[in-house]
Amino acid sequence: MALHIGSIAPDFSAESTLGTLSFHQWLGDSWGILCSHPADFTPVCTTELGRAAHLVHEFSRRNTKLVALSTDSLADHKRWLTDIERTQSARIEFPIVADPERVIAPLYDLIHQESGNTETIRSVFFIDPAKRVRATLHYPANTGRNFDEILRLLDSLQLTDRHSVATPADWQDGDDVVIVPALTDSAELQRRFPSGYRSIRPYLRFTSQPET
Repeated sequence: MALHIGSIAPDFSAESTLGTLSFHQWLGDSWGILCSHPADFTPVCTTELGRAAHLVHEFSRRNTKLVALSTDSLADHKRWLTDIERTQSARIEFPIVADPERVIAPLYDLIHQESGNTETIRSVFFIDPAKRVRATLHYPANTGRNFDEILRLLDSLQLTDRHSVATPADWQDGDDVVIVPALTDSAELQRRFPSGYRSIRPYLRFTSQPET
């Protein structure tokens, strides 16, 4: 059965470039971003891992750990790291999981069944500290991920967990947000949003982004 938003992210134990990784234990109380890659030594993946390495500090300050996965061997991963570091001027400090027996890939529904391709789909899983999948992104093999969007979505998930708000179309960190329709008590509204809010419709109320 395919994973969906709200599913518990499957746990696994596997070898990685940073040693044996027991996924749920490794995540601990952190958020996690799991990125799958079609194959090692591919141009798009090489740029993506380089970009992710440059952004590790941004994920870290959001209490988020990165992990990559492909169905290539650990030996290939380690050789590929050298290429990534040399071509992208980036040191990979997060684990790349090896899944040569394709044990983990089916758990995350990462194989192109319709195309007959044995390579993994370029997917992103956002996993919260309760180990639940909160969002997913999927890309074709020839389209690289937008890491600005990955950070934007992560910010939205974390912000809306802390406050009774939702983020509107094209929201960026610091923009106004909308108050969730379920919140109607006037005293509660005043307590949560002391700066006030703009009511366009009873169900459409904008307010300044709460403190993060």
